[in-house]
Amino acid sequence: MSDTEDKRLLRPYGDTTGDGMVQLSFTLPMPHSKVAEGAAEQLAHKMGMDPALVVHAKPMGPDFTFFVVYGRVHHLVDPSIVEVVERDYELLTPKEVNAAVKERLRRRLVVVGACIGTDAHTVGIDAILNIKGFAGEKGLEYYRELKVVNLGAQVSVPQLVERAVAEKADAVLVSQVVTQRDAHLLNTREMSAAFREAFPPARRPLLVVGGPRFDEKMAGELGVDRVFSRGTTPGEVASFLVHRIATAPAVAS
Repeated sequence: MSDTEDKRLLRPYGDTTGDGMVQLSFTLPMPHSKVAEGAAEQLAHKMGMDPALVVHAKPMGPDFTFFVVYGRVHHLVDPSIVEVVERDYELLTPKEVNAAVKERLRRRLVVVGACIGTDAHTVGIDAILNIKGFAGEKGLEYYRELKVVNLGAQVSVPQLVERAVAEKADAVLVSQVVTQRDAHLLNTREMSAAFREAFPPARRPLLVVGGPRFDEKMAGELGVDRVFSRGTTPGEVASFLVHRIATAPAVAS
């Protein structure tokens, strides 16, 4: 291994640089006991942590235990081969977003948002759409040139498509927090298929999904235009919508 190659490889940091120490949390389906703690340590060893120390164990009801394990791993990471979705558009201020929409569309941009399926968690969609926003940024309702229709939680896919048709939506934003048995992926694929059936390609609204468990690289696989993960702000979403409008062929209203 050359000096250049060695420098780009990284080892986790815990107490001292390059010591390889990491912290891992997980739940085992066992009542809390010394045996359960031993099982947690065994699992950590099998995952490559050596030594491994159970630093926290807490019962989660009568039949489960939550653990935090601290230990050393011997793996290296190479940032040069990491694959991520880089932001390929400029971040705009609300004023710039409004000006771009007005110039390009000559009307308000219509955004329909919802949590689909049985997902009742509206924190994500509200953070993007509601005027109070998230992380110090006002939501899309604040943007003068955007018309926002927030359908709330537990919206079925047919209801979402119907409302998007009625509102002549330019973009549909879907938030998914519930991920048991990959419900977020199944719901998203169902949603994208329904919109492709209901709209001709030139008239289909932008499909944007977001949630803490989404992989941003899965947009093509899920049939949507963009996937946003945790920490996304209203400004990022608004800037993306403007970017896509600016690069799309003009369509008469």
